[in-house]
Amino acid sequence: MQKPTFFPATMTEMWATMGSTLASFMFLWAIIRQYCPYELRRFLEKYTHRLMGFFYPYIRISFHEYAGDRLKRSEAYAAVEAYLSANSSKSAKRLKAEMGKDSSNLVLSMDEHERVTDDFRGAKVWWLSSKVASAPTRSMGYYPEQEKRLYKLTFHNKYRDMITDAYLEHVVKEGKEIRVRNRQRKLYTNSPGYKWPSYKQTMWSHIVFEHPATFETMAMEPDKKREIIEDLLTFSKSKDFYAKIGKAWKRGYLLYGPPGTGKSTMIAAMANLLNYDVYDLELTAVKDNTELRKLLIETTSKSIIVIEDIDCSLDLTGQRKKKTEKSSDDENEKLSKEIAKKEAKEEGSGSKVTLSGLLNFIDGLWSACGGERLIVFTTNYVEKLDPALIRRGRMDKHIELSFCSFEGFKVLAKNYLDLEMHPMFDAVQRLMEETKITPADVAENLMPKSPTDDADKCLSSLIQALEEAKEEAVRNQDEDVKETTMEDVVESQVDKETEKTS
Repeated sequence: MQKPTFFPATMTEMWATMGSTLASFMFLWAIIRQYCPYELRRFLEKYTHRLMGFFYPYIRISFHEYAGDRLKRSEAYAAVEAYLSANSSKSAKRLKAEMGKDSSNLVLSMDEHERVTDDFRGAKVWWLSSKVASAPTRSMGYYPEQEKRLYKLTFHNKYRDMITDAYLEHVVKEGKEIRVRNRQRKLYTNSPGYKWPSYKQTMWSHIVFEHPATFETMAMEPDKKREIIEDLLTFSKSKDFYAKIGKAWKRGYLLYGPPGTGKSTMIAAMANLLNYDVYDLELTAVKDNTELRKLLIETTSKSIIVIEDIDCSLDLTGQRKKKTEKSSDDENEKLSKEIAKKEAKEEGSGSKVTLSGLLNFIDGLWSACGGERLIVFTTNYVEKLDPALIRRGRMDKHIELSFCSFEGFKVLAKNYLDLEMHPMFDAVQRLMEETKITPADVAENLMPKSPTDDADKCLSSLIQALEEAKEEAVRNQDEDVKETTMEDVVESQVDKETEKTS
């Protein structure tokens, strides 16, 4: 007689035992994590890894996004990320999708905690996208502890020389080429320091830079335009020259002129010409000089750092406080003290960036971290700026963007109306020689406002605007003459009264 089998009962007992063991292990691990100090756990992990190294035949290399106390993102991490984005899309099961260059295609990359394989000259390697939690602190902040991202490369010990030399060189080289192909230019801005959550790695936020301005569409004299283009292109190709003369590879541009003369458009045209990113720095949102330095460190190469309307950003106009003469009037002295206290209170609640901090930002020691950067200031009133801020060496090239010339008008007529010649051009040229008008005003009058607006109507609108500007200029001149005459009369009467009393 055949004995009955108890296989199902044995399997049930095995699973029950395994479940009980796992539950015990999880409970024990939870107790260790709760009560065992972090430092002791790190110590045990370190020596456990060292012991396993004698028997484990595989080598692992880690590529951290922010290694140690570095403030900048690792170039090696960025190259690996780009390499894997192109080589992991066919084998990874979980991917991230982002828009690529010109928003025309999707770029796929490994999702977090995903593992893929790669082959190189017969050697098989494994890549893992991972995260490591920072050491716990006693901070009671709202945001969770920051996690550090990294890639882990694992390979057999027998391929050590080939992987550390040829393969890693191949990964970095191909990764950089992929970054250039997929690079999407960005427009960055900074937020107030108190809005930076602890889990964020960067102090800048960005959107895709899509401004269409070019030098060809700018209303400017051809010679001046050509001079600026040659200056920019020469700078972009002068890495070895700057190293030879011992200067950081950067250049400052000061754009000044009345409102509406195209300063912001010029910056966009510069970025499009050189294929640079743009960092729009809002000084009033920067807490102090240290924060300003951190923002500088996080900017990348091939970028333009812009501070627009710098005369309005902070008290950096260079009106260095002069010592006022002592007054014998006690009331005036008391009033001055009250005003000083009020100003000190206002300064304490706002930005504490100083002129000295900004000067160091432009050409101090920290300005050399990174290369191929332009620093651009714009202002409507260049005479208000401190000479130390705009001297050569800081703002190397001063570009005045003034009122629209006839040559500039012809560029705008070509852009807006597709005209190169027209009978009304002579009237426009005559009026432009007699009065001043900004390129922004010219463009507004040349822009068709309805489908029925043709070139004649737009040019007539511009001629009318020029005539009105001319009449207004004459009225203002007459008023200035009258005011001057009245002041002369008053002064003459005062002089006569003074002579009589004497």
